[in-house]
Amino acid sequence: MNPDFKTIALVGKYNRPGSTGSLLRLADFLRKRGHEVMITAHTAETCETHEYPVATLDEMGAVVDLAIVLGGDGTLLSIARTLVDHRVPLIGVNQGHLGFLADVSIDTMFSTLEEMLSGQYVAEERIMLMVSVERADDVLIAAYAFNDVVVSKSTLGRLIEFEVYIDNQFVYSQRADGLVVASPTGSTAYALSGGGPILHPTLEAVVLVPICPHTLSARPIAVNSHSEIEVNLIHADDARVHFDGQQHADLKIGDRVVIQRATNTVRLLHPIGHSYYDNLRQKLHWGEKL
Repeated sequence: MNPDFKTIALVGKYNRPGSTGSLLRLADFLRKRGHEVMITAHTAETCETHEYPVATLDEMGAVVDLAIVLGGDGTLLSIARTLVDHRVPLIGVNQGHLGFLADVSIDTMFSTLEEMLSGQYVAEERIMLMVSVERADDVLIAAYAFNDVVVSKSTLGRLIEFEVYIDNQFVYSQRADGLVVASPTGSTAYALSGGGPILHPTLEAVVLVPICPHTLSARPIAVNSHSEIEVNLIHADDARVHFDGQQHADLKIGDRVVIQRATNTVRLLHPIGHSYYDNLRQKLHWGEKL
């Protein structure tokens, strides 16, 4: 047993009973290797198991040495936001197609994890975004985003108008469906669909991508990850800000969305031989003949 990973948290996809068998087999595998295993409360509820200690993610963050997430990239995004301040490294086991983040296949889970837990892994540090929504002198909400922060129109479907400042310098005003502010990790998500560039996940950069802007001259821009990005809502009949597409808050005219790099990074562990470019080639079908 790798002494660095004495206590391991297991997290399953919420309310997905089909993952129960795989997760309990993994728990048994880890226990036989000599690890202490903890299961998150919602996972234990889905699995209906009382065999292992149960705690919330926040409670686990202070005591576990590693978290193994069974699910997909969306599940791992949520766990990363919760555990980032505890500096708990993450391994993603994908139960479907290999993802950009969860890159351990369920089919080879035991052999791959045997190697990784013995110290054969590649560690990668990725930045997390920290965002606050401010109204007048009040902070309405403070949250993390691993992929992206999206300021956009809501249910009425009308264009919104906003101003962008970077490090207190005015950049532009824009009428558009919205704006995506993405980390390098999120550059292959919504930002890519909006015409943004692909950023290598270890880059010290953040990309701003307008969504369907009301001008042909608006283009994505990449800035230093230590920049402070401020989006001021000038006009909107209905607008929202989204965090990783999993949380949101309603916006009003005059609200400010301030985005900065979080103090801590997310530490992802990959199998030996992991290649980001192999993943891109597979996901984006580069080089395939039509």
